Amino acid sequence: MTTTSAPGRRIGGRWIDHWDPEDEGFWQRTGSAIACRNLWQSIFSEHIGFSIWTIWSVLVLFMGPEYGFTAAQKFFLVAVPTLVGSILRLPYTFAVARFGGRNWTIFAASLLIVPTILAMVVLEPGVSYTTLLVVAAVAGVGGGNFASSMANINAFFPEKEKGWALGLNAGGGNLGVPVAQLLGLLVIATLGAGSPRVLLAVYLPFIVISAFLAWKRMDNIAAMSNDTGAFTEACRDRQTWIMSFLYIGTFGSFIGYSFAFGLVLQNQFDRTPLQAAAVTFIGPLIGSLIRPYGGKLADRFGGAVVTLWNFVGMAVATLVIIFASGIESLTLFTIGFIGLFTLSGVGNGSTYKMIPAIFTGRARVAIAGGADRGTSFDTARRLSGAVIGIAGAVGALGGLFINLAFRQSFMTVQSGTPAFWSFLAFYVLCIGVTWAVYLRPRAALVGSTEAAAMARV
Repeated sequence: MTTTSAPGRRIGGRWIDHWDPEDEGFWQRTGSAIACRNLWQSIFSEHIGFSIWTIWSVLVLFMGPEYGFTAAQKFFLVAVPTLVGSILRLPYTFAVARFGGRNWTIFAASLLIVPTILAMVVLEPGVSYTTLLVVAAVAGVGGGNFASSMANINAFFPEKEKGWALGLNAGGGNLGVPVAQLLGLLVIATLGAGSPRVLLAVYLPFIVISAFLAWKRMDNIAAMSNDTGAFTEACRDRQTWIMSFLYIGTFGSFIGYSFAFGLVLQNQFDRTPLQAAAVTFIGPLIGSLIRPYGGKLADRFGGAVVTLWNFVGMAVATLVIIFASGIESLTLFTIGFIGLFTLSGVGNGSTYKMIPAIFTGRARVAIAGGADRGTSFDTARRLSGAVIGIAGAVGALGGLFINLAFRQSFMTVQSGTPAFWSFLAFYVLCIGVTWAVYLRPRAALVGSTEAAAMARV
């Protein structure tokens, strides 16, 4: 199945020339073991990438009055890597098709050394705000790892297991957020808020190990390397933009709140760095751990159903937060925020399950109409991989919007309440879109390819 020499533009070794996970015999004989080996290594590499991407949400907790920065400046500082990581998700997605999943993972994992060392060099009182903005922007490379990892793993698994596999991959990667926050808490509790370099130094050996294990254990799929037009085709498909919009509400919420939660606690409830760090990790931890189960629920009940009710829950949790802000209840505020994190994790799993389901459903309709089976499923994998990358990039921009909303809110009224009202309005809009596109009666479309594909979402 694998070859160390390959024609054309292939780079490096460990290429798989034949890959058909929808063939049950192939999957049972060899496919499952190879896919799982790639999955577990992908999770580890993505985990480290997430940690470096979101580490500035922890580093700002080390930046006391001696740094001379306002709350608004700190919110903008943590928004910068969110923006860069969101933009990089598009080229990272298609780098898998160009260079191979294994090869790109090695490169992307190794690249994380750069922002880590830069932060170690510059982070101290007296550093200019512009310098910190530039260094924080470089940390955005960690955000791109998610898109390439998800596009790669999507190609390895059959439709019936994509929800669970993509949920595990994303959830394990998302765990990089609370792990970085827990390590930050440990450093602050033991060494004080003046030792951010210790946190950064902890990650350097893990970055090296991640790159080495990717080289040792992962594979490239040849069918993905032949993809040249998936991005253009995906951009023309309306489902790409609908799913991207919904992903803003799920993953955008998760990453945005992960960056902002500690700062909100410090500025709205006057928490110290240690007090904020002691709570900040809980929500991202639960949201990360529950993400695979969001995918599993979607495998069982359908991604659209789970996503709809999940947005209803997020709207309710936001109302709880608004109420808690009004009565200045830190306990209720924290409970509501943790509820938001939990639901964003479930929604992350269910929305990503919807993407391959849409295109695999179309493939099955085409096969029933006489199209070639192999070509149809290859097209579904190509397009779903491309849409995963696009939705991941657009969805991550939700994290930028959340931090900018908090920045403006605290600048004007010294509270996050106006920002939460805007988030509530967005979740209500997501409820309407999910129902209108995927769940309302589609009698007018019965018999169409689109309707048949949507019936499987």
